[in-house]
Order: sequence, then structure tokens, then C-alpha cells
Amino acid sequence: MSNAQAPTRTAAFEARLKKRYAAERRFKAIGLSAIIFSIIVLLFLLATMTVNGIGGFQRAELRVDIDFPDMGLSLPPGEMEFNDAVQRLSGQGLREVVQFSAEQTLGAEGAEHVNGEAWRLVAEEIHADPSILQGEASFWLPTSEDLASAYAEDGQLALQPLAQDLAERDLLADNFDVGFLTRADATDPQLVGIWGALKGSILTMFVTLLLAFPIGVCAALYLEEYAPKNRWTDIIEVSINNLAAVPSIIFGLLGMAVFLTIFPSYRSAPLIGGMTLALMTMPVIVISGRNAIKAVPPSIRDGALAVGASPVQVVFHHVLPLALPGILTGTIIGMARALGETAPLLLIGMRAFVATPPSGLTDNATVLPMQIFLWSDEIDRGFVERTSAAIIVLLIFLLLMNGLAIYLRNRFEKKW
Repeated sequence: MSNAQAPTRTAAFEARLKKRYAAERRFKAIGLSAIIFSIIVLLFLLATMTVNGIGGFQRAELRVDIDFPDMGLSLPPGEMEFNDAVQRLSGQGLREVVQFSAEQTLGAEGAEHVNGEAWRLVAEEIHADPSILQGEASFWLPTSEDLASAYAEDGQLALQPLAQDLAERDLLADNFDVGFLTRADATDPQLVGIWGALKGSILTMFVTLLLAFPIGVCAALYLEEYAPKNRWTDIIEVSINNLAAVPSIIFGLLGMAVFLTIFPSYRSAPLIGGMTLALMTMPVIVISGRNAIKAVPPSIRDGALAVGASPVQVVFHHVLPLALPGILTGTIIGMARALGETAPLLLIGMRAFVATPPSGLTDNATVLPMQIFLWSDEIDRGFVERTSAAIIVLLIFLLLMNGLAIYLRNRFEKKW
């Protein structure tokens, strides 16, 4: 029998234990407070952007009634190209028809504030449905920026009585602007759209992912599985780690010096923008890929080799599938950073005014962050709400892109 006795819990021990428990509770409280604070800030940001941006998806429009049978407009039977239809209707005086009908509906003073490009919207609807020309139709057409500002009570005090009178007669209203999601940039805030910049972002991100992901993953596999451990690989590893921390504008200088020298005719193209952003994203993918590959248990490799797999089969059939979720996590971080960049793209010319959405990787284009930057620099207050609406579109695009990447990561995730 042992004569050892159980340790006595002295008063000093109880005090130290109580102090440790109190410190643990404080740490938990601080962590929970940090999470709650972060959520509050995020909700405040989203609420502020939503409140400010909802108006950007609307525009002030005037209702104009047009009696087409009395105007002598016509389109030949059969399908016509849109530009041909617009040219034909313009030659028949559609612009004057819209102006005359606006005077009849709104009065001379109200007709002066119908947007100068409103007749093109009427032409679009006629092209989509030529039967409109057989009767009377009502169109909601964009106003001038002055009347829109007066209707929003944001200026133009002299026009506010006119705006109020038209609104009381149901001739002026804020309507959802579907065209904001389908048009490209313009000089008039009533006519701008986000599709040109959104398509430019999609094409640029496509090139970035197409280049950065496979090259980054292959580099990570080589450095972790095949590269000999010597001075040269140490220099490469240090260089990659340093590249991940280099300011983005340096990559823009590199893209301007290299890619624009090789492809001078593709300035402002998504191809050059994607190649430049791929340089910036690749180090992040390489570092996260190496960490994910390193986290695969050695027993996986040993087991595969034991049953007769070749070293290449071990890497591509066992290690890479297990490391893929971690690699995709790094890819999400890198692509999210690339999506919000403007500095590298400024240097390669993607700051251009692009009134037509790009149709390919070599057409002139801009991206969403650059479009937001350009609109925020406009003097016209009509661009303020459009800027907030563009930010909402950018956030939604980022969430969709990250959501897809997270789904793929969870889809390929495996437990061991």
C-alpha cells in the first residue's frame, strides 16, 4: 500500500484556478465580441450600399402615347437586322414622330425633357414587335438628367413644379431600368449600363483562371513532390513568397513592359488584362497549393506505393485529389483579389470609355472595378446612384464566383 496522499487544493491553488477560468471567459467574450462587431460592420456596409444603390437600378421616365397609324411608319415583312430597322425608321422620321407625340402627351415644356436618344428605345420595341405600328401604344422613355434631378428633389429647383405636375398626372415615374443590366457605358447617366464592364470582368477572370490555376498547381506539385532540396529551389521558394506580397501595380508595370510590347495591338483587351492578373494570382495559388499538398498524410503516399502505384499515379490519383479543396481555397482568395484590382489594369489601358460590350478576348474592354472608379469620378450627380448599383453588381458577381468555387471545393473534399 502506498502512503501517498491526494494533493490538497490550497487557497492559492483555488485562486490561480479561478484566475485562469476568468481569463478564459474574457478571451471567449473578446472573440465573440469581435465576431459580432464584424457582422454588424458587414451588415451596415451591405445595408448602406443597398439603400444607396437601389435607386441606381431605376430611372426617371416619361410616358409618351404614340398613335402609329397616323404617322405613316412601316417595316417590311420578314425579319430585319436591328441596325437596318433603326436606319429605316429613322429615315421615315421616327425621331420627329416621338418628339411630336411627346408634345401632344406632355406639353411643349415636358417634351423638351424627353431624352434625345429616347426614339432609339421606341425603335427597339418596334423591331421586337412590328405589330405595334398597327395601333396606339404607350412608351416609358428616359427623361433628361435635369428633370430626373428635379424629380428626385436633388437640384434644379426651377423644374420641380413641372416634375411634380407630370408625376401627379401619372406621366413621370421612377421605373426599374432593365437596360442598366444590358447596356454599356455612356455619357448620360440615364442611358448608362453595366453589361459592358461585367462582360469585360467575366472575360478577364476567365483568362486569369485559365492561366493561373493550371500553372500554379503544376508549380506547387513540382516544388513539393519532385524538386530537389538545394540552393536553387530555396531561392525559388523565397521568390514566390515575395511575389505574393508585391504591390499589384508592379504587376501592371510588368504587364505593360512585356505583354503590351509583344501584343501592342491588344491594349485594353481582356486577354492582356487576364495575363497581367494571372501573374499576380499565381504566387497565391502556388503557396496555398504547396501547403495543401504538404497536409496530405504520408501514409497515403506509402499505401499507394505499397500496392504498386507509380510515383506519377501517387501524385495525380491520390495526393492531388486530396489536396484539391485546399488548392481551391487559395484560388478563391487569389481570384477575389484579382476581381477587385484596378491598379494593374490602369497601366495596360483598361480605363478606356467602352460604349460597346466586348465580343471576344481581344476587343477593347473595361472591368467592373474600373467602371465604378470612372463613374465615381464624374461630376454629374446622376452617376452617384449608378455607382452604388454597380458596386452591388460587383458584390453579387463576387459572391457567385466564390460560391461556385466553394461548391467545387466541397464537392471534391475527402476525409481521411
